[in-house]
Amino acid sequence: MPTEESEHLIALTREIVAKELAPKAAEAEATAAFPREVFRTLGRAGLLSLPYPEEFGGGGQPYEVYLQVLEEIGSAWASVGVGTSVHALSCFGLFTAGTETQKQDWLPTMLSGDQLGAYCLSEAHAGSDPAAMRTKAVRDGDSYVINGAKAWTTHGGHADFYKVMARTSDDGGRGISCFLVPAGTEGLTADTPEQKMGLMGSTTATMLFENVRIPVERRLGDEGQGLPIALAGLDAGRLGIAAVATGLAQGALDAAVTYAKERETFGKAIIDHQGLGFVLADMAAAVESARATYLAAARLKDAGQKYSRQASIAKLVCTDNAMKVTTDAVQVLGGAGYTRDFPVERYMREAKVMQIFEGTNQIQRLVISRDLAR
Repeated sequence: MPTEESEHLIALTREIVAKELAPKAAEAEATAAFPREVFRTLGRAGLLSLPYPEEFGGGGQPYEVYLQVLEEIGSAWASVGVGTSVHALSCFGLFTAGTETQKQDWLPTMLSGDQLGAYCLSEAHAGSDPAAMRTKAVRDGDSYVINGAKAWTTHGGHADFYKVMARTSDDGGRGISCFLVPAGTEGLTADTPEQKMGLMGSTTATMLFENVRIPVERRLGDEGQGLPIALAGLDAGRLGIAAVATGLAQGALDAAVTYAKERETFGKAIIDHQGLGFVLADMAAAVESARATYLAAARLKDAGQKYSRQASIAKLVCTDNAMKVTTDAVQVLGGAGYTRDFPVERYMREAKVMQIFEGTNQIQRLVISRDLAR
């Protein structure tokens, strides 16, 4: 249930979004400028650490509230919404698998708002099959030496720390371990950023590990626990992407409705033509259905119940709906929607990747069907 505190938090987010994000989004996306100062603004407001406990510098907010904040951010600037979700995911391994000493030493700094995290799981040949990863971490005395490459790293080259999955034995998925690697570690570099269809402000790069030496105490959990840590985090991360996708769809709906109320044909606003009005009605139904779906999953998580299937359903429903809504928004604007004079063409390009990352929607269907079979 909404509380006075949560309502104030969401109102604060809307104010920051209107003043600090919305005016900058279009230009930053057009020039592929990484919005590092925007993340610092969100960090100072406490919006980068909402789902973590106050004792470590977090906001102590339930996931239901955190996701609504993500939706507000995503409605104006999807790159920043995705980045906020990725940062939270990058802290997840330390919070859930780190020792008390590790958490006390590192988590407050990671949640302070001054630092930005990244998550290194996928590899070029092992996207939907992380157990096939080849990046290796070899024990050498009191250190591990990491060699390999991690593809599709959000914030690659801009992050302050990297949550890294690497192979510590040849025992399939059971031979993968989790490490927390600071930016600036010798041998860690970012390759040339990917040239993408959308989310230009969200830098995506392959991270290269060439004899990257880190102390043993930077391993999270025991050897071989990396894949369970990664997969547990993905459930939460999928809810984050579901919320951002819903915000993106809401932004597209708002733009389409505004245009449809102002544009006239045959003597009346185009929203008053039934053929187009019904398209907008379906868009609104899709947005509100998506929102209800991710909030239902978040309430299960907050109650400490199993929510993996519901997280996959939310990611599937919300991102498919975002693709449909943004495509329809372009259609509502007609020829104008196909130009860069209006933001809906950007929204449509940004929606596509939401169906791909944090597990493709085909993988979500696999997760759901396997859960039903059990």
